[in-house]
Amino acid sequence: MNILVEQLKPIKMKYTTEVVIDLPRPEFLKKLDSEENMKHWMRGLVSTEHLSGTPGSEGARTNMKFSMGKRDMEMVETIIKKNLPEEMHMTYDAKGVHNIQKNYFKEENGKTRWISESEFQFEGFGMKLMAFLMPSAFKKQSKKYADDFKNFAEKGISVLDN
Repeated sequence: MNILVEQLKPIKMKYTTEVVIDLPRPEFLKKLDSEENMKHWMRGLVSTEHLSGTPGSEGARTNMKFSMGKRDMEMVETIIKKNLPEEMHMTYDAKGVHNIQKNYFKEENGKTRWISESEFQFEGFGMKLMAFLMPSAFKKQSKKYADDFKNFAEKGISVLDN
């Protein structure tokens, strides 16, 4: 009985990713806060579809489709707080996963420090098992997106060119 109860409880995972981008914060935000640019740094992004709210504003919801190897995935992004230039927070919902993404942007000597706090909540046996067995996969993916954005923002290198 206890095993069944444990399986029903959601599992949470939290971590922080930081990267310094060699751009002043206004230029950094112009590149980051662009739906058109997402395909250049969000590896696997196939398409986006606006669902509701004013695009780019608090409350806006967007369906995002990804192709990752042999796996296709869809998630819904919801902007929950947009207080630029300091912060922007979103949630991402996919089957079995709720992700809260809190992003903070600090100006540092003409550069921008992007601090991203991630909280994942997993439901369903398969997603809980994956989170338990491979927590580093989620951290690596977050770091990869940050590094890919850095390469795009600083050098114009798009993941589409790979």
